[in-house]
Amino acid sequence: MRRHRHAWLASAAATAFVLLGAGAVSAGAAVGSAQSPDAPSPVASAQPSTPEPSPTPSPTPTETARPVPATQPAASRLRTCSIAALSTDPRLASFQGSVLNAATGEVLFDRGGDTPERTASVMKVVTSAAALAALGPDHRISTRVVRGAEPGTVVLVGGGDPTLSRLASGASVYPGAPRISDLAAQVRAAWAADPATAGTPITRIVLDTSLFSGPVWHPSWARTELSIGYSSEITALQVDADRADPGAIVSPRSEAPVSRAGAAFADALGVDAAIVEGVAPAGAPVLGEVQSQPVSSLIQTALTISDNTLAETLARLVAIRVGAGNTQDALATGIPKALEPYGLDTSTMLIVDGQGLSPDNRVPPAFLAGLMVKVNAREGALGSIYDGLPVAGRTGTLTSRFTGENAVARGNVVAKTGWIDTGYTLSGIITAADGTPLTFAFYAIGTVRDNAKIALDTITTGAYRCGNNLSNN
Repeated sequence: MRRHRHAWLASAAATAFVLLGAGAVSAGAAVGSAQSPDAPSPVASAQPSTPEPSPTPSPTPTETARPVPATQPAASRLRTCSIAALSTDPRLASFQGSVLNAATGEVLFDRGGDTPERTASVMKVVTSAAALAALGPDHRISTRVVRGAEPGTVVLVGGGDPTLSRLASGASVYPGAPRISDLAAQVRAAWAADPATAGTPITRIVLDTSLFSGPVWHPSWARTELSIGYSSEITALQVDADRADPGAIVSPRSEAPVSRAGAAFADALGVDAAIVEGVAPAGAPVLGEVQSQPVSSLIQTALTISDNTLAETLARLVAIRVGAGNTQDALATGIPKALEPYGLDTSTMLIVDGQGLSPDNRVPPAFLAGLMVKVNAREGALGSIYDGLPVAGRTGTLTSRFTGENAVARGNVVAKTGWIDTGYTLSGIITAADGTPLTFAFYAIGTVRDNAKIALDTITTGAYRCGNNLSNN
C-alpha cells in the first residue's frame, strides 16, 4: 500500500462504486415490485375480491391447404424456329396454313388452318382419298359393248373411264390405258361367232352415256380450260380424256367428246355405220369389254400430272357408289360421305368438283394436313396417294420447283400443287432436316401471280429446316 498508494486508492474507490450500484439496483427492484399494476394494493387486498372473467382465447387459425391438380400437366417443349415472317410474304396474298408433326399429330404451326377455302388442284388429294375408300384400290372401270335391240346394232356403253385410248399403238398419257382397238377386235370376233349375226354387217352404233347425267360443264369453271387443254367436258364416254393429241398432257379438248369416241370406235371396227346416242337394252349380251388400270394407279396418274378429267370422273363414280347421285351436284354429299371412314371432320367442307377448278370449293388447310398424316402412315390404301404425289425438284408438277436456296428441300417434300386464278396451294409431306415427318397445307388466296409458287416453296423449305423445332410464334 505504501509502494502503490495511488493504485490502492483507485481500487478502493472502484469497489465502493460497485457496492453502491448493487444497492441501487436492489432498491429499484423493490420499488418496481411495489408499484407493479398486476399486484393488488394493501387497501384492495383487505376487501373481498371479485375475480375478473378470463378472456376467451382466440381460436388458432387453421392454414388452408393449397389445391393440388389431380394430374400434372405434361411439360411442353420450347420451340424456337419460326416461319412466321415467311407467312407474311406479300406474294402469298391472304395466307392460310397448317403444319403437323406426323408422328405425334401435334399442331406445330397454324394460320387460319380451320377456315375452309378454295383448294385449286389440291382437291385431287381429297378426291383420291374418297375414291380409295368408296371404290377400293383394286377397282377397275369397264367399258362394254353389247348387242343392240335392232338388227345390225351394237351399243358402246361408257363406264366413266376417260383413259380409254383410240391409239392402237404408241404411248398414251395414261400408262396401261385400255385400247378401243382391243374392244373393237372383241366385238368383231363375237359378232362373227354368233349365228344370229354372223355374215351381217354392223350398220348402227349407239353411244350410251347414261351413267352420268346433268350438265357436262360446271358454270364456275373457266371455259378457257377446255380450249387451252387442261380439262374436258365430263361425260361417261370419251377417249384419251378428249385430247386432240392422246400423248400430250396439255392438249385442246373438243365440245363433242362423245361423238369423238363414237367415231374412234367406228374406225376401229372398220365399219361405215350410223352413230347415235341412246341407252343399251337391259340384259343385252356383252360383245366385248376392256378395263382401266386399278383405282390405285389411276389416282397416282391424276396426282402426278394433275389430270383434271380423270379426277373429275373418279369423283362422279364415288358419288354414284355411295348413293348420292350421278350429277355434278351429287359430289357435295357424295365426297364427304365417302371420306367418313377416315374419321376426319368434314362438316365445314363445300365440294363443288373433284378436280379443283372451281373457286367455290372450300376445304380447311387443317383437314388436308390431317389427311396427310394418314397418307404418311399409309393407313388403309392411302399409301397410293403418297406414291402419286410429285417429289420436289424431281417428278410431276414439282419437277421445276424448289430452286435456289429452296433446293435444299428437293427430294424431301412430296406434295400436290394447285393453281387457279385466285389461289395457289401446296399440300403434302416433308421429311425435315432433323428427320421429323411433317404434314402441311399452305394456301395463297386472293390476288396472286405466278411468283406465289416461289413463296410457297420458300415457306415449305422453312418448315423443312425447322423440323420439330418449328414454333407457332
